[in-house]
Amino acid sequence: MTDFVVIGGGIAGVAAAAHLAPHGSVTLVEAETALAYHTTGRSAALFLVNYGSAASRAFATASRLFLEYPDDGLVDAPLLTERGLMWIANEAQVATVKEIGRQGQQSDTGNRWLTAAEALELVPVLRRDVVAGALYEPEAFDIDVAGLHQAFVRLARRRDATIRTEARATAIERDGNGWAVTVGGETISCGSVINAAGAWGDSVATLAGVKPIGLRPMRRTAFMVPGDPQYSDWPMVVEGGDRFYFKPDGGQLFCSLSEENADQPSDVRPRMEDVALAIERINETTTLGIRSVNSQWAGLRTFAPDRELVIGEDPEVPGFYWLVGQGGSGVMTAPAYGALLASQVAGTDMPIELATAGLDPTGLDPGRFQ
Repeated sequence: MTDFVVIGGGIAGVAAAAHLAPHGSVTLVEAETALAYHTTGRSAALFLVNYGSAASRAFATASRLFLEYPDDGLVDAPLLTERGLMWIANEAQVATVKEIGRQGQQSDTGNRWLTAAEALELVPVLRRDVVAGALYEPEAFDIDVAGLHQAFVRLARRRDATIRTEARATAIERDGNGWAVTVGGETISCGSVINAAGAWGDSVATLAGVKPIGLRPMRRTAFMVPGDPQYSDWPMVVEGGDRFYFKPDGGQLFCSLSEENADQPSDVRPRMEDVALAIERINETTTLGIRSVNSQWAGLRTFAPDRELVIGEDPEVPGFYWLVGQGGSGVMTAPAYGALLASQVAGTDMPIELATAGLDPTGLDPGRFQ
């Protein structure tokens, strides 16, 4: 018997487990042999407040304190490292990128517009005949994704949560006022089920007799190419039409087509044509002349139909909680949405840092899809 069963061992699941543990006993179950095998383990996340919906921005703002100052003993190295981000624009994209800047100023991110010459000073490989200007976000930081995930694992275990891998939920049934979750040949009785299964969120809901909400897993390709030590101080570069991005990563360059292609929940693989298209676009915009790839992979970024996070108790099935639909912001906002989920399950007030950040949780309620 446990109070809460969390399904999914990615960043959302471990954040939920760590925040729920002070309110009762927690068992987290992960189907794979290792935690964070899918999306979380394939992310090279950036912390950036000026990204996504109003809720995502509020979550990012409220998460920053944890990311900058985690509790003693949770991390072995800083979770955030200075990087910066630069949205580059050709002549046709200037208005679009300046609008991104205006939105960021509303969030007090301190961004500024750069001339083409100033952009080339930061990233000299940009082509002068392509880049007309750029928006620079100084308050953008690389996130140690593995370190953050491990911090939540350590915090959950410090609070006596049980974490199990190779523990696929094969049945989820109502059991009086609670639930019976079958894992292998064992049944775990609990008061509440937290669905943090990412791309598999609708499948978990169906298993529990809960209506799916129409989650949309979208494949994104990423790859590493040879770099140079002189690239190390570059900001992350994002093309204004969101057709590619790249950033330094050790002695390499981390690159992506920045695509969103609908896919099925699975162990997705990169497509060579997507890698080739990204290289073509980057070479057209820079003088990098990329000719070889060191490694490549793909991951799923899962969205709700309205592209907003889904957090809260299912309106038709008491005791079944959703924590899905993080899309591309799931890592940087995990400290805050984990805390919100825990407050909803435990019936406590919304954390003060979220109220201060201006979060309206009503827009995240899964009832909006009923």
